[in-house]
Amino acid sequence: QVLLVESGGGLVQAGGSLRLSCSASGRTFRTYTMGWFRQAPGKEREFVAAITWIFGATSYAESVKGRFTASRDYAKNTVYLQMNSLRPEDTAVYYCAATPGDVEDSKTYAYWGQGTQVTVSS
Repeated sequence: QVLLVESGGGLVQAGGSLRLSCSASGRTFRTYTMGWFRQAPGKEREFVAAITWIFGATSYAESVKGRFTASRDYAKNTVYLQMNSLRPEDTAVYYCAATPGDVEDSKTYAYWGQGTQVTVSS
């Protein structure tokens, strides 16, 4: 069992920044790749970014490349999503999740956090 707990969401003006955190626990969480997804009202959940625990290898959706950065603190069992130059279209509930498989396919993820709201005002 893997438990994921997100924090760090909030309200920010366009152009601002937020950092999301996802604390992981459980015996096997480091065997998974960690992903970030988001879901806006009326839209499907979409892939945002992913990072591996051991090597810190990252991947990003095209819509966030150059603005968002995924990172991890191995000692703290925490992954982060630094979001800069935020836009109103980034408004969504953001989730962290753990997958043993394809990082961009939400169906491969075995564990999900509860989500944290990010709202970007124009």
